Amino acid sequence: MARTYKLTAFEQDGEKLLDESFQAETDEQAKEMGENLLREKDLHEKTHRCTSPTGKLVLFHR
Repeated sequence: MARTYKLTAFEQDGEKLLDESFQAETDEQAKEMGENLLREKDLHEKTHRCTSPTGKLVLFHR
């Protein structure tokens, strides 16, 4: 069953650049999907995080 994950990306000053939710079956799939979304939007080098519905951090870059 798909679960909703939350992906956010920020500038160093805290400005939010991305705030998206998406569906994935597993944490591993969510990590891959989050990385792909960040690359598509050219935000993969910015501070970002992806969290599971339970609050688990599945992807993080500072």
